[in-house]
Amino acid sequence: MHIFFTGATGLIGKHLTPFLLHHHKVTVLSRNKTKAHVLLGHNIDVVSTVDEVNFNHVDTVINLAGEPIVNKRWTQAQKQIIKNSRINLTTQLSDAILNCTTPPATFISGSAIGYYGRQGDTPVDEDTNDVNDEFSHQLCKEWEHAALKAQSDKTRVCLLRTGIVLSKNGGALSKMLPAFKFFAGGPIGDGEQGMSWIHIDDMIQLILFIIKHTEVSGPVNATAPAPVSNKTFSKSLGKALSRPSALTMPTPVLKVLMGEMSDLLTTGQYVIPKKALAHNYRFHFTDIDSALSSLIK
Repeated sequence: MHIFFTGATGLIGKHLTPFLLHHHKVTVLSRNKTKAHVLLGHNIDVVSTVDEVNFNHVDTVINLAGEPIVNKRWTQAQKQIIKNSRINLTTQLSDAILNCTTPPATFISGSAIGYYGRQGDTPVDEDTNDVNDEFSHQLCKEWEHAALKAQSDKTRVCLLRTGIVLSKNGGALSKMLPAFKFFAGGPIGDGEQGMSWIHIDDMIQLILFIIKHTEVSGPVNATAPAPVSNKTFSKSLGKALSRPSALTMPTPVLKVLMGEMSDLLTTGQYVIPKKALAHNYRFHFTDIDSALSSLIK
């Protein structure tokens, strides 16, 4: 197949591209061609605009690009940058697909479990409609809506509602490790907020599974089947590192340090990957202890 990939130099993209290259031709979108080749190798084609691609000759589009959500404080201007970086490109891709005579058969577009908003301890899955209308939900809703424009009897659209991706290199885990290594790790607030995680290996295999299984469409929760509380996650990470995990980060302090963005850490959701399980995807890492111990060696 010919696969067109945006966000290929991100955390998921760097891990996914080598698997795609085993069997497929891969074209990636990147503003920096040299960086893309350095990170992903020279077997890929690189374009700097969507207009350079003839989508009549593309079989699958994978769209994971977007301004990092936690890099800068959430001012109104930064929120708009985060939205625009996702929605404008996704709209461009949907328009390009709609304008084809032989459009790509599959459009896998990024989203996040933030779609559900804060949910307390109530488990949620792809059928949950009772969402909390906050910034993360509004962002994901608009992002998904932009992707769904491409849906037709020729193109299926899959929306990857991704949880916390656990990887050795980059992502949330690399931000947590220093505090834990220096005996300063522990729960945030009361530690009861849900953390819906997925091991990077399962993240990659789930995307490959979706490409292969054409009966899968719509929202897909990219999370492991056993979400945990922040307290349980902290305890498991401490155990994997042979460190204590007793120091608590008070919510008000985090609010001062991070502003509204602190909501991502102090609230959460327990997300169940109902659709992946219903289609018989077999998770390699189903419990947090085995996932973290495989990454921390």
